[in-house]
Amino acid sequence: MPKMRKKSDLPTKTCAACGLPFTWRKKWARDWENVRYCSDRCRSGKTHAPR
Repeated sequence: MPKMRKKSDLPTKTCAACGLPFTWRKKWARDWENVRYCSDRCRSGKTHAPR
């Protein structure tokens, strides 16, 4: 079994919609290079103006 990592050791990105930082998630493992948004709400574009 792989060694556990601290959340602070995981890679981070900035959301293209809201501008907030978000961290790597296991469900994004295969497609991390193409992930641009922190959530479905930001991806849909129906959120508030970018910061």
